[in-house]
Amino acid sequence: MDDQSPDLLHVGKSDVLPRLAAVGRLEDAVTDAEILAAYRFLAAEESVYCEPASAASVAGLLKVGAAAGSTVVCVLTGNGLKDPDTAVGQISPPPAIAADYAAIVEHLGL
Repeated sequence: MDDQSPDLLHVGKSDVLPRLAAVGRLEDAVTDAEILAAYRFLAAEESVYCEPASAASVAGLLKVGAAAGSTVVCVLTGNGLKDPDTAVGQISPPPAIAADYAAIVEHLGL
């Protein structure tokens, strides 16, 4: 996978990248890493569980920014249930603790 791979968008490079280059916007293409960063941002900061491909528009916005005072709309067309494996891959597994009250209180530091 190279730096401009649109793998998370599930489209071929031969289709997307030449189109971006033709309109002079190839430098604004986002990488898988940028898409996943936007995906995590949306979950952590906005409580939005979208599919990774939907996070591409937000990744683009985070990459190029917007003029102060402007209104920007990023349409998120799919929810995270379309690709739960990506969500699971973005988090650390929770620790296993005993199923009793004292262990839960201890783990939470209460």
